[in-house]
Amino acid sequence: MHTIEPNRDYRSQSTNNDSAEALREAAVKHYDACYWDYLFAWSSRNDLALHYGYWDENTHSHSESLLNKNQKLYEAANIKPGDYVLDAGCGIGGSSIWMAKNHANNLKAITISAKQAYYAGQHAKRHGVAGKVDFEVSDFCATHYADETFDVVWGLESVCHALNKADFIREAFRVLKKGGRLVVCDGFLMQREVADEHWPAMVDCLDGWAVPNLCLREEFTQLLNAQGFANIHYDDITEQTLPSADYMYKVTKRLQPVQKISQWLGLRSETQTANFKVGLAQQHLFQNKLVEYGIFTAQKI
Repeated sequence: MHTIEPNRDYRSQSTNNDSAEALREAAVKHYDACYWDYLFAWSSRNDLALHYGYWDENTHSHSESLLNKNQKLYEAANIKPGDYVLDAGCGIGGSSIWMAKNHANNLKAITISAKQAYYAGQHAKRHGVAGKVDFEVSDFCATHYADETFDVVWGLESVCHALNKADFIREAFRVLKKGGRLVVCDGFLMQREVADEHWPAMVDCLDGWAVPNLCLREEFTQLLNAQGFANIHYDDITEQTLPSADYMYKVTKRLQPVQKISQWLGLRSETQTANFKVGLAQQHLFQNKLVEYGIFTAQKI
């Protein structure tokens, strides 16, 4: 039996003495190495999504589900076109570009990868919203923005990369205006104890996505309360996420021969191979109810 405790790094390559800087470097390496993999196997130049989709009775395609996720979070946080949004962990700009294009929001979008910031800026130009989204390289746990700058802080499958989730929550609270809202969508542990037979899948996910740990829903709620957030709400959307997890599994299985040959020929880096393994491992975690997936919203009063 293995136990996942808060604020520790459970990736196989970690010694748990690694610095926060080493963890950031691993995340940058992951996203830089896998940029084209994501565009080829998961997202498109239209949605630019590095996240799970949201499936409801009106969803008819994978790409549609990815765009649905943006709308789901936008509505959950009650965002208005005039709100100034911080996209904390913006990836290659998918959600920020979507908000600017569909709702005319102005945004500051940050990533720790300079390559991601560059690619996102190019995508924003292509979508005609470069003047509404400012992409910067910054750590969402320690930004340089003034207190009470933003109406909304948006964290879509990014907060999981923080070693200590409280660091992100503290910084989000600081930069939010009074009355501002936080929206976080991510995976959460359903139990701290992980049986031996499930541990390899858990480590494959942490390794492949450069994530140090996951926390429990209850733990995240406590951290929000401790920081002073109010009107805390959690929406469990695991059921609406499972079709996306199944899609990832099927794509991975279909590409398995290509992966094996490419790896044998030395055409795939260790980082890319680790990312490939996640496609199989993530479904195992969902099927065995080790993780759930949901949306937190909270307000700074």
